[in-house]
Amino acid sequence: METRDYLDTINLIERLHRQFLEVVKTELDRHNMADINNVQALILFNIGADELTVGELTNRGYYLGSNVSYNVRKMVENGYLLQERSAHDRRSIRVRLSEKGLNLRKFISEMFDRQAAALGKVDVEANDLRVAADAYRGLERFWIDLLNFNLRGAASGL
Repeated sequence: METRDYLDTINLIERLHRQFLEVVKTELDRHNMADINNVQALILFNIGADELTVGELTNRGYYLGSNVSYNVRKMVENGYLLQERSAHDRRSIRVRLSEKGLNLRKFISEMFDRQAAALGKVDVEANDLRVAADAYRGLERFWIDLLNFNLRGAASGL
């Protein structure tokens, strides 16, 4: 494996993520949804029908940033999420989608459906996405192994 290929892939992943967030932001703006941002909309989409704690949002990979509590608080304030204390652990707060949140999730889901259908028009086939996703999962496992086995030891021992 060439170092340049590895670095190009990392840069592409980062660029794609930023562009995807911009696509979501543009859709929200186009529909005058100013009370939620792109990152919050994706957190909301990933929650779906679940009822989760804030910690579970991060543990399940639904949110990767450091300010998940802020984003959850804003979505509660703007009526997208409902929160309540856990009956089992009064320190823990669980969140779930409100009716407004469910409506936005449906909107985001329909947006994804339209985008997936449009991919065929630009010569991106389903198998291309499966191959790319498999490669990204392999890269994810590699990075998890690096973290689990210590960077120096894993890089020299893999």
